Amino acid sequence: MPDDVILFDVRDGLAHVTLNRPARLNAVDPAAIARWQDLAHEIADRDDIGAVLFDANGRAFCAGGDVLAMSALASDGDEPAGEVVRRLADRIHDGHRILRESTKPIVAAVQGPVAGGGLGFMLVADVVIASDRATFASRYADIGLTPDCGVSTLLPEAVGVRRALELTLTSRTLTAAEALDWGLVAEVVAPDALDARARAVASAWLAGPTSAFGQTKRLMHSGLGRPFQEALDDEARTIGASIETPYARRAVAEFARSASSR
Repeated sequence: MPDDVILFDVRDGLAHVTLNRPARLNAVDPAAIARWQDLAHEIADRDDIGAVLFDANGRAFCAGGDVLAMSALASDGDEPAGEVVRRLADRIHDGHRILRESTKPIVAAVQGPVAGGGLGFMLVADVVIASDRATFASRYADIGLTPDCGVSTLLPEAVGVRRALELTLTSRTLTAAEALDWGLVAEVVAPDALDARARAVASAWLAGPTSAFGQTKRLMHSGLGRPFQEALDDEARTIGASIETPYARRAVAEFARSASSR
């Protein structure tokens, strides 16, 4: 499996993941899908990773699945096309689930167009920073397909069901400014400021209470859809553990000293 379809590097606690099929608008083929799944598990398992920067090479961020590659794979074998696509989607989804459930916060730097399943890849990130040249579209309806890559869950979670339906049932394309207004992205910056801004977000995570950030991510995602009391019990256990960490002890003591001197 070629490693160059998705580049990966870890330095000083930051994992850098880069989609690297620019000639295909970073649409994922079977090799990229396998690489994505493997990297997701590696990121979740490695103790030396505290945060993740997710970006892409070329003019587009991600066009979702490489339909041509998947069609060719299906036509070359005896397996029905539907089974081939389902199996590949399962591998993507496993990677998405692992990253979403991990305690490693992820910032995505989106430099250009995002379409189809690319929306799902982007929304695996916890914070999305976009260039003002980025655009966002579904395109599923244009080719008679239904959402995959987590789009049916992650998109309505980000923008609400009504807007998610508008994007997936029409050919609408959002500008970066519209995506910001919808809540699809957290921030829009000039293209030449994108990498520095995304790295600043990741660096702040690494310089601060990394464990608390990771547990906050876990609480926010796991709280969706579960009983309120279960979420409250989890919060109580987690804050009880976090206040015993060295970072929290120092920060709480400093806060107390500051408050008493006012």
